[in-house]
Amino acid sequence: MASETQPFRSKRLIYRAIEPDEDEELFMSIQQDAIAYRNANYTISKPQSKKDVQHFMKVLVEEQLLAVVICLIPQEPAEEKQKPTPIGAIHLTSTKPAQMHHRNADIGIDIAEAYQGKGYGSEAIRWILEWGFETAGLHRVGIECFEYNEGAKRLYERLGFKQEKVVREMVFHQGRWWDDIGFGMLDQEWRELKAREKGEHE
Repeated sequence: MASETQPFRSKRLIYRAIEPDEDEELFMSIQQDAIAYRNANYTISKPQSKKDVQHFMKVLVEEQLLAVVICLIPQEPAEEKQKPTPIGAIHLTSTKPAQMHHRNADIGIDIAEAYQGKGYGSEAIRWILEWGFETAGLHRVGIECFEYNEGAKRLYERLGFKQEKVVREMVFHQGRWWDDIGFGMLDQEWRELKAREKGEHE
């Protein structure tokens, strides 16, 4: 995944700081994707304004343990001189000072619609897990999805997360109640997963 010389890069992606002026268009496209917004937010679904987007970026920049823009590295030789293309964002939540000794954080991720279904989300989650466990010294990393988001549930399980909790009928969506499902991964589980993957490629 990341290397000592390129800690903010994975196979196809680069991770950089959020620049609110530069990245407003990206976050507008993410927040105005009604389906993705509905899949990631408890708040009632409504069109997102520029002010909403600016507030979201401010929260990411100022209140999270880590928040980065996911950028796609040019893949063709003819494109090597082009700037990486911003395709999404990923973050780890911060904790209050009195709770930092628990060394827990949760992942939030958004991929722009045109780049969904191509494995970029999986790659970014693997990268931020490595950052969380190896750089930030976290003990546990969590991630959640709503019951109706079957694709996310399958993805998190495939990446090695363990289902830890079900909050029954937490979310009202399309006229019925759905569960909120929580997943987690411990640092030792992540290291065991990395060791197995290394063994499979040797």
